[in-house]
Amino acid sequence: MKKILIALQFFITLGLLCGSVSSLAIESPDELVKRTAEDVLATVRSDKDIQAGDQEKIFALAEEKIVPNFSFDKVSRMVLGKNWTKATPEQKTAFQAEFRTLLIRTYASALSKYRNQTIEYKPLRLADEASIASVKTQIIQSGGQPIVVDYSLEKQADVWKVYDIVIEGVSLVTNYRSQFAQEIRQNGLDSLVKKLNDKNSAAMAKNAASQNTSTQKVSN
Repeated sequence: MKKILIALQFFITLGLLCGSVSSLAIESPDELVKRTAEDVLATVRSDKDIQAGDQEKIFALAEEKIVPNFSFDKVSRMVLGKNWTKATPEQKTAFQAEFRTLLIRTYASALSKYRNQTIEYKPLRLADEASIASVKTQIIQSGGQPIVVDYSLEKQADVWKVYDIVIEGVSLVTNYRSQFAQEIRQNGLDSLVKKLNDKNSAAMAKNAASQNTSTQKVSN
């Protein structure tokens, strides 16, 4: 679990899902990973507020760099599995909103934890007409073993979007699906949505309080 958390934190600092592709040629999955990683890491390195944990800036960076190229629809369907087909349109909308916030919170938190880790990219094997790709990397960290991280991407129209991360053989989607399925079995989908909402609200309130405390200290 510790390796998963470390890799997830670094995944966010990568900003793997950053930005949109403006060139006419479709950017390959590995090119997307490498280019956008450098973009976000440069932002984190140059912004002292982000390094200090400025939640407003961190959330803004996560929204700008992560959300546009993350396939939340596909991830939501995969995470809920058979429960997705049973859910009402209202339940699907509510779940996606809370799950999206949960992921952004996780990513935003990780942005402030960057400590100069580096990435090694493995050669990409991709057929010309492929619509699914796996970008294989290793996170190199001082004083620890490399962490193997594979990013699963799907080509949608003219862009690639991430829909899963496999860390040391453990799928992020599978991990969430297991957690959520247990809650749904015991208490139903509405209960899961409420718990996610409560968790998100509590985290936001904590962040706001922390930000106010930091502002007061500066003022004093």
